Amino acid sequence: MIRGFIVLLCLAATVTAGQFNKALSIGDAAPAWADLPGVDGKKHSLAGLKDKSVVVVFFTCNSCPAAVAYEDRIIALVKKHGENRGKVAFVGINVNTVEADRLDKMIDRAKARGFNFPYLYDESQKIARDYGASYTPEFFVLGPDRRVAYMGAMDDKSPPVGATKNFLDDAIEATLAGRKPEVPESLARGCMIRFARTKR
Repeated sequence: MIRGFIVLLCLAATVTAGQFNKALSIGDAAPAWADLPGVDGKKHSLAGLKDKSVVVVFFTCNSCPAAVAYEDRIIALVKKHGENRGKVAFVGINVNTVEADRLDKMIDRAKARGFNFPYLYDESQKIARDYGASYTPEFFVLGPDRRVAYMGAMDDKSPPVGATKNFLDDAIEATLAGRKPEVPESLARGCMIRFARTKR
């Protein structure tokens, strides 16, 4: 009887695990970051966004064609939710270490494209590993309790011009309203993050 109960618990844990994410499940506390340098010359942390009801964390970079293709849509979504005046904060994080993705190149990119969100650099790549991110772009919606409400792709198509369903926008609206997103997780698409090999 006890053994059967333990098996059921294990099965339940498996069912609730992230479908596409090996590090996080929906409802998990979001990994925090601190002192990440941004293109604005300042250091940024998750704790610094405590006045925001929702935080959208997304992993992106300069060198990935898919990430570049989504820049206009990200900028538009930030504008829709009020930029700095709204209840939603957007934070882009780049962890690639190739020359095109270094901080100085990020500064140039943000200026040229008019990014209206903090664009941060984590040379250690730790924050992407903590979030279980694999692609650029890949999105995470954090609720007021800073638990993961949504993770995955922005929408249902790649390239973005063919999208008919915006998972990310729907998740933001649901989280702001205190509801669970209709689609809490989807498979992100884009370029694989260039993780450095870990030493064994």
